[in-house]
Amino acid sequence: MEKLNSIIFYNIDKAIRAYRNYAQRQLKAHGYTITIDQWLIIKAILENPGITQNEIGDLVFKDNASVTRIIDLMVKSEYITRHVHPEDRRKTNLEVTDSGVKVIREVQNIVEKNRKTALKGIKNEELEVMYSALLKISENCLTPKK
Repeated sequence: MEKLNSIIFYNIDKAIRAYRNYAQRQLKAHGYTITIDQWLIIKAILENPGITQNEIGDLVFKDNASVTRIIDLMVKSEYITRHVHPEDRRKTNLEVTDSGVKVIREVQNIVEKNRKTALKGIKNEELEVMYSALLKISENCLTPKK
């Protein structure tokens, strides 16, 4: 029977979890209370004006309940505002506040340093191969061929 450490998907998940934990510790060490998930959602809203909560969930790989909970916390923290959509009361418009934009700008250097640390010793050619392989894995799972 194969060992966990020999399974590629185990190692991908392990690397992602290690990176997220490291990145969160770095934000906290620099005095920020924003979480990685909050950062992702703010970035999603900034990059996709008018995005719905369902679309955010798809984009950041979170279920609707998690996205709602994170958005509720960010509204309380005044990073985003939520308004009822004028034409469809079932939808909400999400907007990033000035303090939300400010925190994203402030943590950008930390985010870049985190990435640099995580990718230390990995050549560009290796990154290109990894990126290509990960895209193929995603494509294979999203549109499986029989």
